[in-house]
Amino acid sequence: MMNNLSPKDVESRGVGGLLPPSNSISAAIPSKTAWFLCFIFGSIPLLFPALWNGFAIVFFDTGGYLDRVIEMTIYPGRSFLYGLFLWVTSLGWLFFWGPILIQSFLCLWVIHLTLRCHNIPAGPLATAISCLGLSLLTGISWYTSQLMPDILVPIVILALWLLSFSWKNLRLSERAGLLATASLGMMSHNSCLALGIGLIPTLFILRIIIYRKNRPLSTFILPPVVAVAISLALIPMMNLSLSGKITYSSGGPSFLFARFLQAGIAQQWLADNCPIANMRLCALQKRLPKTADEFLWSRNSPFQDLGSWKGNTGNSEYEEVVFESIKDYPDEVLWASFQATFEQFMMVKTGDGLDNYQDYTRKVFSKLSPEIAQSFKSAHQQQQEITQKLFDILNVVHIPLAYLSVLGLIVVIGWGLREKRHDFVGLALYVFIALLGNAFICGALSSPFDRYQSRIIWLATLVVSMAAVCHWHRPLEQQN
Repeated sequence: MMNNLSPKDVESRGVGGLLPPSNSISAAIPSKTAWFLCFIFGSIPLLFPALWNGFAIVFFDTGGYLDRVIEMTIYPGRSFLYGLFLWVTSLGWLFFWGPILIQSFLCLWVIHLTLRCHNIPAGPLATAISCLGLSLLTGISWYTSQLMPDILVPIVILALWLLSFSWKNLRLSERAGLLATASLGMMSHNSCLALGIGLIPTLFILRIIIYRKNRPLSTFILPPVVAVAISLALIPMMNLSLSGKITYSSGGPSFLFARFLQAGIAQQWLADNCPIANMRLCALQKRLPKTADEFLWSRNSPFQDLGSWKGNTGNSEYEEVVFESIKDYPDEVLWASFQATFEQFMMVKTGDGLDNYQDYTRKVFSKLSPEIAQSFKSAHQQQQEITQKLFDILNVVHIPLAYLSVLGLIVVIGWGLREKRHDFVGLALYVFIALLGNAFICGALSSPFDRYQSRIIWLATLVVSMAAVCHWHRPLEQQN
C-alpha cells in the first residue's frame, strides 16, 4: 500500500476533504515558496516558548554542554558533540536562536517524512498543521525551544524507523540526512545511544513479523545498524582526542550506584557487608542521602569526598557495590528496576525543572559576550517568570492526552490488523516499545524524572493522529 505512491504523489494530494490537495493550495505559490512558508509557520508553534521567553529555554545541564567546548574537556553526561553542535549553530556563541531553529527544522522534517512515508498528506500545509497541533496538545515545543539534546531522542526514534521501513520511499539526500541526524542524536547523549541500540533488535523482530504479513512492504535493517555503528565508533574516538582515554562515559558507575542508593539496595549491601578493607563507602554510609539526585549533586554529599566527577576515585567502589548487590539481592534489584521503569513510564509532565534557578547555566552564560549575557539575563526564565503554575495549566491538557495516546497505540494496532495497514501496526508497536525502553533506561538505570518521558510522549500522539486520519477518510489510492 505504501509503496504505490511516490513521495511527490503523497505530498500533493489531500485526504477525503480534510485538507485540500497541496497543489490546489499552492497553485499560485511556487513550491519552494510554499515550503519556506511551511517552515516559518510550522516552526513558530515549535518555538513559541522561546519566542515568548525572548531567549532559548535553558536547563541546569545546558551550562555543562557549553563548558565542554569552552574548556575542550569531556564530562559525564555532557556530550562534547552536542556542545559543539551548540557552538556551530550559535555561530560561536553569538546567536542562540540558531540551535533551536535547527532543532525545530529537524523535528518538522522528520514529522513530514513520517507522514509522507505512511501515505498521509505531507505537503506544506499538512506538515505545518501537524506541527501546530502537536505544539498545542503536547510538550514538544518546550524541547525544540530548549538548549538541550532532549528533542533529539524522539527524532532519533523516528529516523531509525524511517531508515528501516521507508528506505525505498526516501530520496538519497533524505537517507543521508536521516543517517547524520540519527548519529548526531545518539552521540549527544548516552541514554539516546542506549535506546538506539535497543531499538535495533526491535526493528529486526518487527521486520520479520510485518514481512510475513505484508510481503510487498520492503524493510531494511542495515541502515539503522549503520547509524548506531557510526555513533559507537565515533564517541570513543572523540573522547580519546579530548582526554587521551577511550571511553563512552566515565560516569556510568556513579549513576548506577546512585540508582541503587535511591532504591535502598546500596545501603542494605553496605550494612550487611561493612567493614571492608580499603572501602571508604563503609565509613561514609551513615551520611549517604536517600535520593540519587542528592548523592550526585549535593555539595555536602559523600560523592564529593570520593572525588565527585573530576578525578573520581570512587568508581571501583561503586562498581563493586552494584555488581555484588545484583549477585546478593537479585529479586530486590529486579523488583526495584520494574518499579522504576513503571514510575518513569507514567511520568509525562511538561516543564520538569524549567522553573528552577539554573544556577550553573547562569554562571556559564556570564562568561560569554556582554551582549549575549545581557540578552540571556533579560529573558522571562531568568527573571523567574516561568513558574510551576504555568506548567500546571499546560498539564491539564498534556497529561491526560499523553495517557490517552499511549492507550490509543493499542487501538491503532488492532485497527491496523483489521484494515491490513501493517505499516501502522509496526509503527504503533515500535513507538510503544520505544516508550518502554526509554522508561527502563532512564528510570531503572538512572532515576525517574518527568522530562525523560515527556520529551518523547508526543510520538504516541502523532501516530494515533495519523491513524485517525486514515480511518475517517478514504485512502489516497481511492481518490484517483
